[in-house]
Amino acid sequence: MKYKSLIITLFASSIFLATIICIWTIMATLQGLSFTSLNFNFNLLLSLGLTTISIFIGNKFNHLLKILILSISFTILYIFLSKSSPLWFSGGIFLLILFFTNKLRKYDLKYLNQDFISEKIVFEFLSLFAILFFALVILFPFYIMFVTSFKTQTALLINPLDLSIDFSKNIFEIFKSYFVIFKTYDFGRYILTSSYVSIGTVLITLLFAIPAAYAVARLNFFGKTFLSTSILIIYMFPAIVLVIPLYTVFSQLGLRNSIGGLLIVYTATTLPVAIYMLQGYFKSIPKEIEEAGLIDGQNWFGIIIKIIIPLSLPAIASVSLYVFMIAWNEFLFSLMFLDNPKTFTLSRAINHLTGDAETPRQYLMAGSVIVTLPILLIFVYFEKYLVSGLTAGSVKG
Repeated sequence: MKYKSLIITLFASSIFLATIICIWTIMATLQGLSFTSLNFNFNLLLSLGLTTISIFIGNKFNHLLKILILSISFTILYIFLSKSSPLWFSGGIFLLILFFTNKLRKYDLKYLNQDFISEKIVFEFLSLFAILFFALVILFPFYIMFVTSFKTQTALLINPLDLSIDFSKNIFEIFKSYFVIFKTYDFGRYILTSSYVSIGTVLITLLFAIPAAYAVARLNFFGKTFLSTSILIIYMFPAIVLVIPLYTVFSQLGLRNSIGGLLIVYTATTLPVAIYMLQGYFKSIPKEIEEAGLIDGQNWFGIIIKIIIPLSLPAIASVSLYVFMIAWNEFLFSLMFLDNPKTFTLSRAINHLTGDAETPRQYLMAGSVIVTLPILLIFVYFEKYLVSGLTAGSVKG
């Protein structure tokens, strides 16, 4: 038995569970619950006991049965000893312990007795702490934004630090900010405009990027080496440097305050990275498949349509997601080129509302949620395509 790995596991896992329980307690105080202290020592002892039992039980019982029994038992013990709490808080404690116990499933005595396992355990728990830290940094501001969008102006004036939601109100009062920004501030138009611009940018970028990336990956022409190595040179220049000359040119061409002008700019800024990402993937496709297509009578256009595109769907999906997110979230060019509210994108509309001192804060937060939530859901759903598309091109052969 290697006591070093056991001690490291007990120490790291106990601190991790105690930390996430304390974070959940802090979040509960933002919902109006009152606690005299975070009880970190109590949480640490509880975590230590849970980890010890889980390790020594190991795989002697069914995994699902083990984590359910441990989670329910330690949740009841926590509620009894801490003399709290509402049902939703206790349910959160149960889910945290359930998640933690499931993470401990491989940490049994046999696993801890392997060679060089201590370093691996340290790395695994450092990774968990890093994920927890970045999740807090990213999600907590969104939580504040989300909760504030359900507030009334009176509630924000009385206690701006109260981050609880009053569920005793009817559904219209809770979602009043969202009804108002759609009815009064015409956010439906802004959503349609942003969707049109983002989807249009994706389609136009792919229309040019796919044949260009294929040419760089497969064809031989003068300047190919220079083009393939300098394709991302545009990103050496800050956007603010490009926006001033573009503003002058677009004003003279009559492209300001037009969706077409915005599509041109967005396509120009996303096309280089789209070509770069796709050409790496195209190089990983065996040339023999294309040669077979040529033997069957296909021309280069047919090879791209019938062979390259079907085989490259993960890469095309990842490029599409990347381009869509850039176009949806972009602000600087829309700020400079769009002055007419009828052509505003969502990000430009939020900026316009921010400049109006009379716009209540809860309406701004509701608008910000509408900007953030769709792209967040799209990213979560298509994340597997993004990862596969970005990594597949790195494998040759």
